[in-house]
Amino acid sequence: MNIFLIAGEPSGDALGAALMAGFAELVPGCRFAGVGGEGMAEAGLTSLFPMSDLSVMGLAEVLPRISLLRRRITQTAQAIAEQRPDLVVTIDSPDFCLRVLKRARAARPDLPVVHYVAPSVWAWRPKRAARMAPLVDHVLALLPFEPPYMQAAGMSCDFVGHPVVAAPRATQAEAQAIRQAQTVVLALPGSRGGEIARLAPRFGQALGQALPPGAQVLVPTVAAQAEHMRAQVARWPVPAQVLTESAQKRAAFRAADVALAASGTVSLELAANDTPMVIGYDMAWLTQRIAERLIKLDTVTLVNLVSETRAVPEYLGRACTADNLAQGLRNLLADPARQADQRAAMRLTMDRLGQGGDAPGYRAAASCLAFMSRKAGGGPSPVP
Repeated sequence: MNIFLIAGEPSGDALGAALMAGFAELVPGCRFAGVGGEGMAEAGLTSLFPMSDLSVMGLAEVLPRISLLRRRITQTAQAIAEQRPDLVVTIDSPDFCLRVLKRARAARPDLPVVHYVAPSVWAWRPKRAARMAPLVDHVLALLPFEPPYMQAAGMSCDFVGHPVVAAPRATQAEAQAIRQAQTVVLALPGSRGGEIARLAPRFGQALGQALPPGAQVLVPTVAAQAEHMRAQVARWPVPAQVLTESAQKRAAFRAADVALAASGTVSLELAANDTPMVIGYDMAWLTQRIAERLIKLDTVTLVNLVSETRAVPEYLGRACTADNLAQGLRNLLADPARQADQRAAMRLTMDRLGQGGDAPGYRAAASCLAFMSRKAGGGPSPVP
């Protein structure tokens, strides 16, 4: 069996590597081609070109690389046409992947296509699913409430579990080793430069107002943003330690009593480690005004959405002030009942995301095979 995969971001590379492992377990001897990063290379993929060519976001970053991106689209579509794989799996990165699929489908209309990571049509831009449907047959969803949205647009879809349920976690001994105070707080003001610049000053002020004397503040971050984060943290009114080493970051997530975090998938990482949180987020002025018009939800925190509760307090846009964040932290630190409510919601979230079942990569591979069986006329074949 020949499978062509395309990933354009580190998160997609991690999903792709786990998916490849699932295929290798279910279909020994299958062959892989396409585009990926280090994780997919370790799983047996020789990438057509460096995945970093695609890892850009934002108009200012994309514009200088338009010519390169166009060449990579053409190169990838040609490789699909020449190799005639049994299956194409595109992983997130819809701007690139859908352009490739448009060309590949024009040359081979019957090409079986699976897309991994459903677009967030439940939050905003609902027409994205309809635009994707002519190019994609089947979708692998990370969140349990996403399949009906994809099915309504004309694609089959399986919830296959979120990768957070299979991520490694620190032991209790490792967590204890990093604790140096009675109160340990995680500060997570984002992983991109713009997020850090906007949120870190407010997070620092909030921590200064809310924390008891002697509290330990840990700031896990990605290596690429370490110097930027250190420069921000140096201006905080409380001492804080920036962490970039993977084992230390895992230990910090498990060791913390509470966290102050930017909105995003980090809320699921905190849930996996049973760490109560306060969420804050803000965007550039124009982006925030547009988002307020487009987003129809009363919460954007994934723990709240998956658990169908509103246990995690969030302060978004104009509400994301140091005073509000500080009050949220004080409330959480002082009230064991609030912490207990969050922990119940986090446990429910992890259960609903597939914790305790088959690994998401295995489920994703099984879903792909079930889709191919249906397409070949073999009838329905549910995900294990």
